[in-house]
Amino acid sequence: MMVAIQKQKWTVEEYLAMERASEEKHEFLDGEIYLMSGASFNHNQIVGRTLGLLFVQLQNGPCDVLPSDMRVKVNDSGLYTYPDIIVICGEPKVEETEQDTLLNPILIIEVLSPSTESYDRCKKFQHYRALDSLQEYVLIAQDQARIERYLRQPSGEWLLSDAVGLEAVIDLPSIQCKLALADVYAKISFE
Repeated sequence: MMVAIQKQKWTVEEYLAMERASEEKHEFLDGEIYLMSGASFNHNQIVGRTLGLLFVQLQNGPCDVLPSDMRVKVNDSGLYTYPDIIVICGEPKVEETEQDTLLNPILIIEVLSPSTESYDRCKKFQHYRALDSLQEYVLIAQDQARIERYLRQPSGEWLLSDAVGLEAVIDLPSIQCKLALADVYAKISFE
């Protein structure tokens, strides 16, 4: 769950100055700053495994996988946020000389949490769709073996595919990778 930090309105400059000095992560939108909550053990295991699986597949190519410490800005809406996993291909485009705000992810992965699932599926995805560079958006459940992939079509529409069950594999065509759900969910106990 995200909690707004009280003040009338924050400027982008105030947000970035506060964020760079903070040990916690915050999201920024429309002058509001929201504290991002911590993640569960399962959430962190899934992120770590997925990051490792993608790293191995991408290590000798033009793409790089980055963890949740990399901030992303959606220029059209002004959202600053920290996706769980980001993949970029080619040269990274960054907002400033600090090089801590990425503008051109090709793939974004969010691991769903009970407190953020609705936001990740709806409003956040609405913001992400405004990124011209974004080709795929992936949602990974942590309460069952299920991965949903939204793939941008040449028409601009988004096509949903999902993989369910530990025997399933999902393709990530934008980066020419695959994720076997048995690997993503190794050692995960579903509650």
